[in-house]
Amino acid sequence: MISHYYSRKPKVPHRREIISDVIRGVAVEFIVEPGVFSHKRIDPGTKLLLEVAQIPNEGMVLDLGCGYGVIGIVIAKLNPALKVYMVDINKRAVELAKLNAKLNNVENQVTVLHGDLYEPVDGIVFDLIITNPPFTAGFNVVEKIIINAKQHLKPKGSIQLVARRAHDKVMEL
Repeated sequence: MISHYYSRKPKVPHRREIISDVIRGVAVEFIVEPGVFSHKRIDPGTKLLLEVAQIPNEGMVLDLGCGYGVIGIVIAKLNPALKVYMVDINKRAVELAKLNAKLNNVENQVTVLHGDLYEPVDGIVFDLIITNPPFTAGFNVVEKIIINAKQHLKPKGSIQLVARRAHDKVMEL
């Protein structure tokens, strides 16, 4: 079986490294390793999404498919008034996101959960759902993220995502 970053338990060997960057004026460091999305550098699409994201002043944010935590951690650092939930299906990514929340001093502001899409946050509504969705896993996964967002958003909440591929399909949803 091939191991992908959207696998529950990647089978590639552990080899941790630290990468750093400045996003929206915020310095961040991340512990990364093979078996998670964009482990050699912060994905350019993720950085673009964060640069243009409309972040609420207060409330709750969901980083869906959080990987090692870039989006949720940057948002938490930008606005300490927010409560940020981070979810990923990949156990290795969840472990790294927890370590990275601590490394970036936002561990009291974020909750990192393991599970498939909205499953771990069932019954919770958010002011913002933000994601760099896993198009490689198939468009049906992206479709589920978008279609099911409404039941997880507050009345004036929004979903914000970045899409390089299948842009037209996303806009149709």
